[in-house]
Amino acid sequence: MQKGKTTRFSVRTKIFLVFLILSVTALLLTGFLAFVQMGSVSRFAVDRSTDLASSIMKDSSAALEQDAEDSLLRLAQDQAHISDIIFRQVSSETSSIATYARQIQQDPAMVRERHFYLQDETPPDIHSTSVLFLSPGVEHHIPLEERNALGMMDAIFIPVYSSDPNLAAVYVGTRSGMSVIYPWFTGMDAAFDPRTRDWFTQAEEKGDLTWSKPYVDLLGHGLMITCSKPVPDPEKGWFWVVGADITIETINQNIIGTQVGESGYAMLIDSEGNIISRPGLSSGDMRWDESFETENLLDSANPGLRAVAMNMMSGNTGVARVQYENGERFIAYAPVESVNWSVAVVMPVEEVVAPAEATRESILAASDETASHITGQQDQMRTIFSAAFFVLLAVVGILTLIFTRHLTRPIEELQKGSKAIGAGNLDYTVTVQSGDEFEDLADSFNHMAADLKEHIENLRKTTAEKERIEKELEIAKEIQQSFLPEKSPELPGLDLEGFNLPAAEVGGDFFDFIPLTDDQWGLVIADVSGKGVPAALFMALSRTLVRASTTHHQDPAASIREANQNIFLDAKTSMFVTLFYAVLDASKKVLSYVNAGHNPPMLFSSGTSGVTLLEARGIALGVIDSIDLESLTVPLNPGDVVVLYTDGVTEATNDRDEEYGVTRLQDLVMASRDLPAREIITTIVQDVIRFTGARPQFDDITLMILKVSEEDTHGTTSGSQTER
Repeated sequence: MQKGKTTRFSVRTKIFLVFLILSVTALLLTGFLAFVQMGSVSRFAVDRSTDLASSIMKDSSAALEQDAEDSLLRLAQDQAHISDIIFRQVSSETSSIATYARQIQQDPAMVRERHFYLQDETPPDIHSTSVLFLSPGVEHHIPLEERNALGMMDAIFIPVYSSDPNLAAVYVGTRSGMSVIYPWFTGMDAAFDPRTRDWFTQAEEKGDLTWSKPYVDLLGHGLMITCSKPVPDPEKGWFWVVGADITIETINQNIIGTQVGESGYAMLIDSEGNIISRPGLSSGDMRWDESFETENLLDSANPGLRAVAMNMMSGNTGVARVQYENGERFIAYAPVESVNWSVAVVMPVEEVVAPAEATRESILAASDETASHITGQQDQMRTIFSAAFFVLLAVVGILTLIFTRHLTRPIEELQKGSKAIGAGNLDYTVTVQSGDEFEDLADSFNHMAADLKEHIENLRKTTAEKERIEKELEIAKEIQQSFLPEKSPELPGLDLEGFNLPAAEVGGDFFDFIPLTDDQWGLVIADVSGKGVPAALFMALSRTLVRASTTHHQDPAASIREANQNIFLDAKTSMFVTLFYAVLDASKKVLSYVNAGHNPPMLFSSGTSGVTLLEARGIALGVIDSIDLESLTVPLNPGDVVVLYTDGVTEATNDRDEEYGVTRLQDLVMASRDLPAREIITTIVQDVIRFTGARPQFDDITLMILKVSEEDTHGTTSGSQTER
């Protein structure tokens, strides 16, 4: 297409230039008029702004104070409610631990031997076990029965700890000087003795669930409070105390860690007025064996604060104004009923009324800057702004109309072209000569139509070819599946089943039941190298040659050697096949076999948990013309199970590239050996599919199960249709 040699401007440039000119013109005109008139407008607002600021300050201060009291009280009640939920949960968890400990004491059957991890032995996973700590002197006369009972506490420690992120640790201490602490840790001071700790002595004195005052944690978690409960056993002379730790940092962050304004804060006190938690409360450099003395609000020199403390200790809810040296403050408080403690929210009064004062100052400052020239200029400004508005409106309207007509003409052409293409006219050509991106777009549109026409024709041909290939593969699959036995032979006292699941339309695995005599059957399972159509053709060849060789040889080794020679002579593609062949004597219950490089089958003997691999010397068929095969014989006893399989079972992988493996197969068969052979196969296939998940099957899965009945009644077991 011939293009004129004219100056090109992109659509973006055209739009930018037009709207830039319009915007600059409007801004310059508006700004000039505003600067001329704005000075005379500002004085008009000075007096009114001053009066307004004073009125707002007076009215809003009272409203803000009342609103602050209500908000702080709601906040205190909300924090108290949240704290109460968490403390109730920890109390409930401690009681659950105590109940479980009492069950262990009363039921010796729950106690079993276990390995105890001390501090000097690191477990594989610190969250899988607790640590046993012996107080000084206890290691020489460990009460083993009580220690073993303590070892069972992991069964309750692990679920309780994992379900509550607020817990730092859970443990049990005994009067005999032993401690079991979860999770496992190291670095405990050798001088630690639970019997001297407040959480132990308070629970022992009270005889019921109790909460400790803040103390320095032995485990390095800073300040800590503990919920503990005694678990006595008078009959055995045992006395245990179970405990659950919450750090003060956890309380600050998750319970009362609410930011109130810029300088407000929240705090938690106990029933005696001691501060349990507040911002900045920490143990500093104190050691765990040093006594931590917290603040007590009753010791304050401020009478207003002491009065608030008394109300909080009494479980009341309310708001008070307390005078401090640096100003007056609101204190809202509400009880934490589960522990008889109380939450307080503190906020300076001056911070509450600060917005009102800031509003007044802002109004006065704005009035001084903007109100000097309003009087006398309003009529003139209205006339000028109205005229300018209508002029600009007319100019912009005319320019926009002209511009949009010019802009939309190529778009209309493209629209016509898209409708023609949509109607199926792929020969339609769009003609646009605008000298910008629209012309390039029209050229691309025309190229797209031509490419689309070519693509549709190619797609039609490809689809027809694909359908032909799929039909041929479906026929090939049906032919290949017809090679496999339709049903298992019915043998007295034996349960025999086979199964094949190809990974593609056709595969290279096969199994076979070959009748030799009235009581003898040849059992074959094989895996051809490669996949798809070549493997399927080689499989058909191998099956035919194996069947032909086994019908006139009683010796398994002789049969397979002859089959190897024939396969080697006929194989021209360097393919090979691994094969396991066995002669089953149904009357004598004897299995004679050879193994030509195949996965050794598994023999699960009755009455034992052992597995015997049916291995024998031999290599794959079709590699060389003459091979040496070792023939072995094994007796079959009632209850024995023989599993023949291909590597499609054990080498099946999941999304993490983990293989199913021989061990997993052995464990599964051992667990399901009492099932019929067909159900054992179904169990294995379902487990392999569940293991691989969304990963596509990459190799054929073939199984054969031979099971000897527990009692040979010389009857027959019905064969079933073989799955394909």
